[in-house]
Amino acid sequence: MPILFVLFILIPIVEITVLIKVGEAIGAWYTIGLVLLSAFIGVNMLRIQGLSTLARAQQRMSQGDMPGQEMIEGIVLAVGGAMLITPGFVTDFFGFCCLIPFTRKWIITHALSRFTVVTTHQTGDSFHEAPSDPFPPESSPFKSSKKDIPRQGDIIDGEYRRED
Repeated sequence: MPILFVLFILIPIVEITVLIKVGEAIGAWYTIGLVLLSAFIGVNMLRIQGLSTLARAQQRMSQGDMPGQEMIEGIVLAVGGAMLITPGFVTDFFGFCCLIPFTRKWIITHALSRFTVVTTHQTGDSFHEAPSDPFPPESSPFKSSKKDIPRQGDIIDGEYRRED
């Protein structure tokens, strides 16, 4: 919690200082123009990179794979987009680093080295055969014969009424 508080105080101070120094060097209107230009370029890069990441994720899902890398890239892209929307040169620098594929992959690799990522994949068939099924066929609370027990993929639609 204190780290976030320091960041919320420190980042605006650094941004204001850099904006003042750049404004003194090149003028206020040119500084404002650079901030707007970097935001415009960043938003367009974010759109292009985001769409390509989404396309790769959809391709992997259509192949039956989990798009874990693409999901992490999407998070880094979102953080980069937020940094680019924030006015200032320091956040723009880090935002562009999140959008450039080479640096984005380095950021992801560095971040993942600090975490353990666990993914699970469960197909439709193994779901029905899972040992944690609350109503396995042999102990089903429904009164029916073996031939009436639904099999995988069967859908039973019906109505009921309670009789005491």
